[in-house]
Amino acid sequence: MIFIYLEPEMNNALDLEDIKKYIEENINNFHQRRLEKLRKLNLKKVLKRKNIYMLRAKNILTFQDFVKSILDSFLSSQEETIFGELLEGLAVFVCSQVYNGIKSSAEGIDLEFEKESIKYIVSIKSGPNWGNSSQIKKMKDQFQKAKKILGTNRSKVNIVAVNGCCYGRDNKPDKGDYLKLCGQRFWEFISGDSTLYTDIVKPLGFKAKEENEEFLKAYSQILNQFSIEFGKDFSIEGSIDWEKLVRYTSSKVNL
Repeated sequence: MIFIYLEPEMNNALDLEDIKKYIEENINNFHQRRLEKLRKLNLKKVLKRKNIYMLRAKNILTFQDFVKSILDSFLSSQEETIFGELLEGLAVFVCSQVYNGIKSSAEGIDLEFEKESIKYIVSIKSGPNWGNSSQIKKMKDQFQKAKKILGTNRSKVNIVAVNGCCYGRDNKPDKGDYLKLCGQRFWEFISGDSTLYTDIVKPLGFKAKEENEEFLKAYSQILNQFSIEFGKDFSIEGSIDWEKLVRYTSSKVNL
């Protein structure tokens, strides 16, 4: 079945001050959680998750460069997850203000709302390139399951599934059995406001300088501590002991 995306009509007026207030109240949680993740890190646990062969191929020569590489990689992944949760919460909040949207209880569905006699079920992702074919299939299966459940509760309800992406672009939104709305299309879809996707940029920087100064201070301390620890445990004659690293992460027995 092919769905045609229609320009939404607002039920309630969008108040940008409410959006700003929501972001400022919740952005601190993002900064605090990323700081907690940093402070709870254990060097050897992080090492066991890394591809030592690839790091060797990059010709990393110093302890600090090695530690910085694995530290940045780990933190980047964690930050994507934490910030994705913030954007998902913001999207649900925005839709609740305009279309009385709610956080869905259906598996794999993050948001549901209704307008113009259409029930929308939305799976929210950070960006457009979020999953492989099996993950996309799982999302489609969850859409079908949610449609069946919602369809049995109400008669003659038109249910449209949407994969909403908070940033990025996909100029072919009609995927046949669901819509994929990214960036401006997504924020406009849930708010009725074509400029919201840029309006939220400024409040997302609320106290960013102060928060990042604290984070960078903790980051520097961890980098120095881990570099010393790494040098003690995985060096030979002042150089990185790559063979010992591979044995530590990949041997048949735990070392």
